[in-house]
This record gives sequence, structure tokens and C-alpha cells, in this order.
Amino acid sequence: MKSQTEASARGDSRRGWLHKLGIGGLLAGVTGMGYAFVRALVPNVLYEAPQRFKAGTPDQFPEGATFLEDQRVFIVREQRTFHAISAACTHLGCTVKMVSLNQPKKVAIGGREVEETREFHCPCHGSKYYGDGTNFAGPAPKPLACYRVELAPEDGQLMVNLDEPVSRGFRLTV
Repeated sequence: MKSQTEASARGDSRRGWLHKLGIGGLLAGVTGMGYAFVRALVPNVLYEAPQRFKAGTPDQFPEGATFLEDQRVFIVREQRTFHAISAACTHLGCTVKMVSLNQPKKVAIGGREVEETREFHCPCHGSKYYGDGTNFAGPAPKPLACYRVELAPEDGQLMVNLDEPVSRGFRLTV
């Protein structure tokens, strides 16, 4: 009888050990899946374009507005002054198109009368903006953003900083 009791005790011992091994494996699997889930929420690579970039030397820009497609920004040159206007519509982010007016028109912007030679039109929902980015028609809730433009000291190129919005009247004179 003693041998039967020893065999039964060994079976219970083996069964308990296998039970603990199974529970341990299950906990390790759940812990690994939890780590993978949390790690997936925190990417280690930033896929955004740089927010500060060199656009080119001032002499590369003709009079008027030049569209930089990769950054979705217009660089506007008016004789010796430069400024940058966003090309992203403030309604839903579509890319606005610049339209040169056949005849200049006088408009009141911010309490002063200005002569406009161009407008920006959004092809998605019909928002319209004056040449300085002020919205005047359509569902756009606010004006187009204007960004800081400065000269890079090392090579004299225009630097546009999309992280630094500026007022509509900001101009860089070179």
C-alpha cells in the first residue's frame, strides 16, 4: 500500500507542478501581449516633415507668389519684401489655389482699404481668401496662417518656420 500512496503523491506533485507551469506560461503570454500593445501606442519614429526649412535664395523667387508643394506654403515676394502664407484651408485642410485677378480690386481688410491682385480659393468647399490670407467667403472659420521668414546667416537662403505663426503684417525685407 505504501507504494500506491507514494505513486499517488508523486502524481499530485507532478500535476501541481504542471498546473503552476501552465499558469506561469499564461501570465508570461498575457504580459508579452500587454507590453506589445502599450509599445504600439508609442512610436519611436516621427514621420512629420521638418517644420523649419530652407526655401531658396531670395533671387530664386519671382515677383508674386510661389507655391512650395512639399511644405504646402506660398512664398510671396513684393519687390524686396517676403512673407509666407499657408496653403492649408482652415476649414478642412484642403490645399488652396492662388488665383490672379484680371483687375485689381479694392477691399476693406481690418479697417483699411487695400488693393488686391490675387486671391486664394479652396476647391473643396468654396472658401475664399484675400491675398494676405484673410477669409471672406465660404465655410472657412479663420484666415490662412502666416509664418516667420528669415535669412539663414550661413548661406543667405530664406528660412521658413512653420512652428512660428506671425501676424498678417509681418514682412522680411532683404
